[in-house]
Amino acid sequence: MSDSLKIKLTIAGRVYPLTIAAAQEQSLREAANKIEAMIEKLEQNYAVRDKQDVLAMCTLQFAAQANQQQTVTKPTESANEKLHELIDLINVHLQTY
Repeated sequence: MSDSLKIKLTIAGRVYPLTIAAAQEQSLREAANKIEAMIEKLEQNYAVRDKQDVLAMCTLQFAAQANQQQTVTKPTESANEKLHELIDLINVHLQTY
């Protein structure tokens, strides 16, 4: 890596040394902070004995959020068809001028 950094992130009490692109640092640190916050919240709300269980629950939460965001932002097939129809209509009108 040409512009690489060596950083250490702590997640669930474990230190993870990483070599990353400098541009990734802020994003990775924010992600690690979100994971830590989620772990803390889950530990407060549930009687979890093992960090592995907390990490699995955390992973499930983030995956569900990502799926939900993808579903919400993903255009439906009918929306895509409508957009293509509108683009075709605009092109027809532009060609007449």
